[in-house]
Amino acid sequence: MSSVARFWRKIPQRYNLIGSRCTNCGRYFFPPRSFCPDCRRTGKIEEHKFLGTGEVVTFTVVRSASEQFQQMTPYVLAIVKLDEGPRLTAQVVCNPEEARIGMKVRPVFRRISADGESGVIHYGTKYVPVN
Repeated sequence: MSSVARFWRKIPQRYNLIGSRCTNCGRYFFPPRSFCPDCRRTGKIEEHKFLGTGEVVTFTVVRSASEQFQQMTPYVLAIVKLDEGPRLTAQVVCNPEEARIGMKVRPVFRRISADGESGVIHYGTKYVPVN
């Protein structure tokens, strides 16, 4: 039961790219942090909603996946550096041959997975190339 509660508590962060920012040094964090590792006690943390735009720092093409993701293969899994600075791992929805380091991307809301044939469908942020 606690894992379900934790899942629902994380929805704003998961669906809206909500992180945090230290108002003292200006550093951004995703996922959100409750204190700044640089400023420690002098830092003041506030919630921050990221625009989500960024660029691919590195990527791999997944050609063999677990049963849950098998029908999506091949797909691009990348480290995306957000324009504000933090990096996150996300799927980039594009032809694997088109993926490249430095590619500008923007967030889209998409289906991530489903629990079984009649289970809960999980949605979240994926990325698409900016043309």
